Amino acid sequence: MRKAGEKMEWMQRINRVMDYVEDHLRDDVDEEEVSRIMACPYQNFQSLFGQVTNISFSEYVRRRRLTMAAYDLQNTEEKVIDIALKYGYQSGDAFRVAFRKMHGVNPSEVRQSAVPLMFYCRLEFQVTVKGVESMKYTIEEKGAFRVLGTRMTTPYGGGTWAVVKSDGTNEKMKAVSGDFFDLGLCFGFQEDGSNDYMCAVLWDGPEIDGFVTYQYPPATWLIFQARGKISDNVLGNLWRQINQEFLPQSQYDKCGLPTIEKYVFWNEAEDLGEVEVWIPVKY
Repeated sequence: MRKAGEKMEWMQRINRVMDYVEDHLRDDVDEEEVSRIMACPYQNFQSLFGQVTNISFSEYVRRRRLTMAAYDLQNTEEKVIDIALKYGYQSGDAFRVAFRKMHGVNPSEVRQSAVPLMFYCRLEFQVTVKGVESMKYTIEEKGAFRVLGTRMTTPYGGGTWAVVKSDGTNEKMKAVSGDFFDLGLCFGFQEDGSNDYMCAVLWDGPEIDGFVTYQYPPATWLIFQARGKISDNVLGNLWRQINQEFLPQSQYDKCGLPTIEKYVFWNEAEDLGEVEVWIPVKY
């Protein structure tokens, strides 16, 4: 395990990545350089960034570029196509679509009249120990286990749940296993910001057509618990507390296996959820 002081260094490293992004808004962001700064695989950085900020790293970079593009449109005489190319868009049409999606107006409209625009600040990460809300957690040794479910990559976090709840897959799982999906395996974010995720149940039976399995080896797990209103983002708040408060100051390191979100109770009609987050860690 690393010392707590080394965990604190993570904040310094990710803020250096934010500096790097600002210096390269007009260039390609080099994944190898980001990995070098963070001293971890780029995939691991992407996954953690998304959990902490609730947006993918690529989306953050896109927002910053379009924020600066709006500034240039307001404060320079540069042609729209030149600004588009400067911030990585290969055509005026692609730039217009992306710009309008974020700002709600076309680039050409910015110079015609005073229009409201979106501004996304540069992120700065700090360790804040609030201590207001308790964190329930346990350390548990688990033997090897297997899960059965549906794994897919969707363009946004939680997209797999939306699919299985709408296309009948959840009911099929109930018919096969006796339970609805209650586990979410987080494999991480892809380069384009999409989310590799699996809805699953614990399973010790045979292979089932239409579903996939994933095998976990024996591992040590940190297990966190939270209960609260779904509308208050009970799961997202738990993840932020884990990543911003617990892990930076603990001596535990993620071991690279997919983390698990366990939905103990989730009732949107009652606006109440009880969740657990399982994080496999190194000895």
